[in-house]
Amino acid sequence: MKKKILIVDDHPDIVLMLTDRLESLGYETLSAGNGKEALQKLDQHFPHLMLLDLEMPQMTGMEVLHELENISAKKNETGETQGFGGGEPLYLPVVVMTAHGTITKAVEAMKAGAYDFLTKPIELDHLALVLKKVLAREALGRQVASLRTEVESRYSQIVGESPQVSSMVQLAKRAADSDAMVLLLGESGTGKELFARSIHRWSNRRDMPFSIINCVALTETLLENELFGHEKGAFTGADTLQKGKIEAADGGTVFLDEIGDMPIGLQAKLLRVLQDHEFPRVGGTRLVRVNIRVVAATNKDLKQAVKAGTFREDLYFRLNVVNLSLPPLRDRPEDILPLAEYFLARHVREMKRQKRKFSKSALETMRCYLWPGNIRELDNAIARAVVLGVEEEISTDLLGLGGSKDELEELDNLPYHEAIDRFGTHILEQAMRRSNWSQTKAAELLGLQRTYLSRLIKQKNIEQDRD
Repeated sequence: MKKKILIVDDHPDIVLMLTDRLESLGYETLSAGNGKEALQKLDQHFPHLMLLDLEMPQMTGMEVLHELENISAKKNETGETQGFGGGEPLYLPVVVMTAHGTITKAVEAMKAGAYDFLTKPIELDHLALVLKKVLAREALGRQVASLRTEVESRYSQIVGESPQVSSMVQLAKRAADSDAMVLLLGESGTGKELFARSIHRWSNRRDMPFSIINCVALTETLLENELFGHEKGAFTGADTLQKGKIEAADGGTVFLDEIGDMPIGLQAKLLRVLQDHEFPRVGGTRLVRVNIRVVAATNKDLKQAVKAGTFREDLYFRLNVVNLSLPPLRDRPEDILPLAEYFLARHVREMKRQKRKFSKSALETMRCYLWPGNIRELDNAIARAVVLGVEEEISTDLLGLGGSKDELEELDNLPYHEAIDRFGTHILEQAMRRSNWSQTKAAELLGLQRTYLSRLIKQKNIEQDRD
């Protein structure tokens, strides 16, 4: 689709010259001879950019800019639009045109929201470059706004009706009002990242960056570079200075996911950041000061890790200012069905499927299943059902879950130790199947060490299905 440009100038010969040039470059054009006419055409034709002369009768270019500011403010209040480029005051980009000797007015126009200015007589090659740059930035700004909206909608609310979740939400909101560090504890898949994002969104840092650092996904060397960045020449291939995620999040929130897996050597460096709010980049000596709020999360028992010598005690106490322990899904069964309905609506919308609903047996299966993978497992099960299902009603089979109500009721008639043993075997088998028999993935799903999982598999003689 051709980009549409509105030319606003009271000189017909200039309008004609610009029209010919822009159409030769592949743009669609429309024109207005004064500011009032330009404002009327905005809502009728929806141009992508405005070329605006500053010196016009009836309504000057500056008056047009101020009116655009008012329109943009109203649209932002009603949620109709986001600022162009992720922060400009106007809802479409404006390039002003001014005569030599009136550069001061052009500067005033830039302060009022104009993106750039051109001096008359206009150099046509320079005009082409400016328009290309402005429209490219507009497209990037809209893409960023779209991605931001998508992420925020995915993490927009904490779903749950249980007293446990309500209590955690209230504590999280109270913690968000301060800059206190928050430590989120809980099994894998219990929603720790969602709580971290919510704390950031509820805080006075909401308009600043939210940076996620996964402390288990990288080697110690790569993680150090991810955290602190590096100076030019710090190592082979370090051709330029690179900021780390902590520095890039200055003024905002840093979420340290899986903090319990951070190598012991990096823990001392992180402690210094938390204490002094400064650090050197890798390969450098100059200290970089930052103003960040830290939220950390782990599925490990950090007290045991401190005793085992794999986690620094001083770092644990520094992080553990506000402690939120998120309950597993099996301990709050009243949240299962509301979450299921929430995920179903989201996946139907995102995958552009027809409206779906759960069968009674599917609802009962979800309610009785113990969800070793917690909310993440529930989300994945429903995504699978939406992808594979062709009928309006989602059946139990589409969820891909074991542990039906009948199977679980059989455990009621067994002695305690036998029931625990059989159910433990069932959980391990389900985790292995969902992980395609990868012990590493299954261990992550269950929140276990891989070596411990391997030992359990051998003890219970669990073998991969051959059929």
